[in-house]
Amino acid sequence: MSEERETVKIAGFGGQGVVLASVILGRAAILDGKYAAQSASYGSESRGGECKAEVVVSRRPIDYPLVDKVQTLVVMSQPALSKYVNDLLAGGTMLVDPDMIKRMPERSDVNVIRIPAARTADGLGRRIFENIVMLGALQAKTQVVSYDSLLASIRENVPPKTMDSNLKAAEEGAKLVSRGAV
Repeated sequence: MSEERETVKIAGFGGQGVVLASVILGRAAILDGKYAAQSASYGSESRGGECKAEVVVSRRPIDYPLVDKVQTLVVMSQPALSKYVNDLLAGGTMLVDPDMIKRMPERSDVNVIRIPAARTADGLGRRIFENIVMLGALQAKTQVVSYDSLLASIRENVPPKTMDSNLKAAEEGAKLVSRGAV
C-alpha cells in the first residue's frame, strides 16, 4: 500500500461473489493491522442483478468511509464497466476480465490489467471462484493487502468444503499478474 488511504471498487453481477470479495479484502487489511471500511449495494435480484462493493483501506482511522472516486476498480461484467469506469481516478488501476468484457474502456489515463478470471475459475472446476481469482490478482498488482493476510481472510470467510479451491484461485490470480500474462 503506497498511500495513507487506498480505495477499491469491485463490481459485477449478483452471484459473482462481489460482496464476499470485498469482505475478504477488508478483513485482510485488518489482519495486516490497517483500518478498513466496506460497503455494498445490489439490485433486488439476488443473482444476475447489478452489484458493487467498495473497500477503503487506511493506515489511520477512517473518518469518512464513502468514496466518490477510486484508485482501483475491479470489473467482472460489461454493465459494471459501463457504469463505473468514470469512478476510477486518472492514473488508477482497472482489473477487467476480457472474457466478460467485450468493449474495453476508452480511457488512456488508467492502467488496464486483463485478468481471465472466469476462464481460470472454470479451469479450477467452478466459475464461482472468479471473484477470488480477481482478489489474488488485485493483491499481486496493488499490494493493498499482504498475500498472507489475503489467504488468512479467505480461510476465515469461505466454507471449509471450498477452502482449498478458493486458496488455489487466489494463487492462480496472483500468478497471472506475476507471469505478466495479463
